[in-house]
Amino acid sequence: MSVWFVTGASRGLGAEITREALERGHAVIATARDAAAVTEAYPEKRSGLLAVRADVTDPKALEAAVEAGLAEFGRIDVVANNAGYGLVGAIEETSDEAARALFDVNVFGVLNTLRATLPTLRAQRSGHVVNIGSVGGFATAPAVGLYGASKFALEGISEALHGELAPLGVHVTIVEPGGFRTDFLGGSSIRVEPAAIADYATGAGAVREALAANDGRQPGDPRKAAKAIVDVTEVAGPPLRLQLGADAVERVEAKLDLVRSELDRWRHVALSTAH
Repeated sequence: MSVWFVTGASRGLGAEITREALERGHAVIATARDAAAVTEAYPEKRSGLLAVRADVTDPKALEAAVEAGLAEFGRIDVVANNAGYGLVGAIEETSDEAARALFDVNVFGVLNTLRATLPTLRAQRSGHVVNIGSVGGFATAPAVGLYGASKFALEGISEALHGELAPLGVHVTIVEPGGFRTDFLGGSSIRVEPAAIADYATGAGAVREALAANDGRQPGDPRKAAKAIVDVTEVAGPPLRLQLGADAVERVEAKLDLVRSELDRWRHVALSTAH
């Protein structure tokens, strides 16, 4: 049995990860801003479930959640940083307030969770950090640039953390999902800035419309995503990056092709700058 620490566990992909872990006989310290919402989400699977109120923007609450989990289960084996939300709006249209609030949850919330949980994993010399990113953190698009930037930041954090924790026996994986049929595109998980600048109607506007039209039609099955995520924590050599969904694979391959093409095209300029 492994002990999971999951943020944003009351709905969406976090709920599916929690459910999958419980069904496999693992224990879960399931955190959310409303602990009652967690217990309501899993009324039939209370065994092994510890629901704790913890907002990822509140370091003290996260520390208390870790303490409660250790008191209940004695260890933490997997930390799943899932809490987060989306933001739609062209870069210039997005207010400073909205951008900072997004980063407080999607980036600093992860850092807060890591500071609370990593001392336990380091002391154990074992464990696995699973950061739920997005394919948009590898290849972003108009109208979701700030959201992509928060997930780009998570890519950098995960990559560095991988090198820092590997000598201590702790794995790190960042998951890059494409579109999955959760409530992510609904009002509870995404915030939309007003389309205030007419010049962006063509570039960002098309993406705004596509996102609104795609709510409930995403190609990915969140239960299968949760299964893949739990699976990857049970293999001997887990990957640093895990793409989920054919759309994610397509976007990553297109980005890699573009970077390689531009690198080759401008290599002579890059190499011309040496002393």
